[in-house]
Amino acid sequence: MTMVMMFFAGTASAQQKPVSGYAPVNGLKMYYEIRGQGEPVVLLHGAFMAISGDWNDWIIELAKTRKVIAVDMQGHGRTADIKRDITYENLSDDVAALLDYLKIERADIVGYSLGAGTAMMTAIRHPEKVRKVVSISHPIRRDGWVQAANDAWPAFNAEMFKGTPAQTEREQLNPVKGSFPEFFNHIKAAAMRPYDFGADNLKATKAPFFFIHGDADGVRIDHIAEMYRLKGGGNTHADMQPRVESRLAILPDTTHVTLMNKMTTIVPMINDFLDAKPPKQ
Repeated sequence: MTMVMMFFAGTASAQQKPVSGYAPVNGLKMYYEIRGQGEPVVLLHGAFMAISGDWNDWIIELAKTRKVIAVDMQGHGRTADIKRDITYENLSDDVAALLDYLKIERADIVGYSLGAGTAMMTAIRHPEKVRKVVSISHPIRRDGWVQAANDAWPAFNAEMFKGTPAQTEREQLNPVKGSFPEFFNHIKAAAMRPYDFGADNLKATKAPFFFIHGDADGVRIDHIAEMYRLKGGGNTHADMQPRVESRLAILPDTTHVTLMNKMTTIVPMINDFLDAKPPKQ
């Protein structure tokens, strides 16, 4: 098969209608879609997102070379909310249960924002199920955000989101119509709740991590460096000695939100990381 034919075959495969369903996990009926073929990778969206819009473009792009399992996490998209706190522990347990349901022994996990926190927590709580982690814009504890980010949440309310894609798309997709205000308060409570994954817990994870951030994304630069160092980065001169498997990328002139606009830059870096073999010692 020529390179041109392989390109179009891969593109056609990614564009095919996904296999979808609802997984009964931890009291949820969690919606998922599976696209593509190859090594499995779970994609976890950010707060107020779903398998739609820009995120769907990321899914299709990654599915050109991988088996992508995308989910709508608790209360998001086509997954109805339940009377359970939205915590990273709960969300990560849902990911692990989904992999069991789909009979996938181990997968790479790629997450953005809330999904990135969930990806990291999955590697902490369920290390046997995680091969590699890509964390796009999230700290390991609440004070990892700049102060302005944490200070903004008390003033947020559901009315501020009226007419935005966060509200209109959820109303269109979610089985419980008119439930956005209650769901918003659930997310707000999660955002304002103190959390700390534990530096020692992150350091102890076996999976290599790829931390991807914008230079103005709301996560403190010193905290980004701290996370990378906990995974062994920042302490070697890789021209002179073996480098660690974990990676760090900070995109210039990029915010938390505009990271979603950098798909053509970020996806090739993700593919390179996921394809990389362990460095020779």
